[in-house]
This record gives sequence, structure tokens and C-alpha cells, in this order.
Amino acid sequence: MKSFVLCISLISLPAWADSSSLAGIQQQLSRPDVLCGQFAQAKTLLGLKKPVKSGGRFCMVNGKGVLWRTQHPFSQDLKLTRDEIIESQGARVTKVLNTRQEPAVRIINSLLFSLMNGDLQQLEQNFSISTQQAGKQWQATLAPKAGNGIDKVIKQVVLSGNAQVQQILLTDQGGDQTDIQFYNLMSGHHALQADEAKQFE
Repeated sequence: MKSFVLCISLISLPAWADSSSLAGIQQQLSRPDVLCGQFAQAKTLLGLKKPVKSGGRFCMVNGKGVLWRTQHPFSQDLKLTRDEIIESQGARVTKVLNTRQEPAVRIINSLLFSLMNGDLQQLEQNFSISTQQAGKQWQATLAPKAGNGIDKVIKQVVLSGNAQVQQILLTDQGGDQTDIQFYNLMSGHHALQADEAKQFE
């Protein structure tokens, strides 16, 4: 589960003098029914000189789930729904994690759905959040609240973006960091490729 959690994150923006409320950022975020784009990930592990890099494509369909398609350096799909996480390679399912059987999966799914749906206020249930803003760019720093299980895995999450969450920097309790950058974002059902649409049928 730890390796899956560290699948999500980005480069933080510099600190600004101005601050804004979480509600203000929430109003700025768009929340499309379908959002697709590409991601570039760099995972920095203690003891390694160079980050481990990967990239691919993702699609979020509101109410149905999120599809992560790692395309390099290897091919792998992760489909997230409210109830489970399904890992597959091609047509072969390699792992299924159920939220009813794995409380940690439920917490992580809730976190990811809130991030991808731009629902930052939902994150207040499990995180203490501080925010900053400069023009249309904003940054939110999330610190897990004690006793919810997330604090045993994650030390801090830093989100940044404008109308969408564009960057996340995740630091785990061991000191490893994962950076993910989202780009070429498209919204609307036309953003789905044919094989991606079938995944959400």
C-alpha cells in the first residue's frame, strides 16, 4: 500500500506573503464531470542519488472513478473506485484491494477522489490545511491529523494549481518524496479515448 500511496505528487511552489482561505481556493477550482491529461512522476528515495521517473495518462470520471495508466518505463493500469483499487497489466488483473477489507485503501481512495475532484474542503476531515495565494496561483499544505491512520504513512502533502490541481508534493514518514506534475489537461467526455471510456462503462 505504501508504494501505491506514493504514486501521487508534485513540485511545490515557493512560499508567498499573501494568504487566502480554503473556501476561496475551492471557489476558484473547476470541477468537470470528466478530466483527462498526462502526468510526470519523480520519486526521490533516501539512499538513491537520482529520482525514479515514470509517466503516463490519467482520466477521472465523476461518480465512477479514476484511471491511472503508467506508460513508461513500464505499462500498468490502476483503476480507483469508491469501493476498490484494481491493478492490471493489459487484460490481466494483477491485484484488487477492497475498501471494506482494507481501511487504509478507503482512506487513500477518499484522499485521491477529493484531490482529483478539486474538493479541498472534504480533505479537512483528515488534514489540517494552510493556504497561500498569489494571483490565480495557489498552494495548500496538508498535515495529517493524528489518529486517522494517514499520519502513520504520510508526513505532508503540498498541492498547487489554479483552476485545477496541477502539482502535488508528497512526503512520507520515512523521508521519501514523490513529485507528480499534471499537464495537457482536457475536460469533457470527448477527452476520453475509446478504450478509456470502456473502462468506465
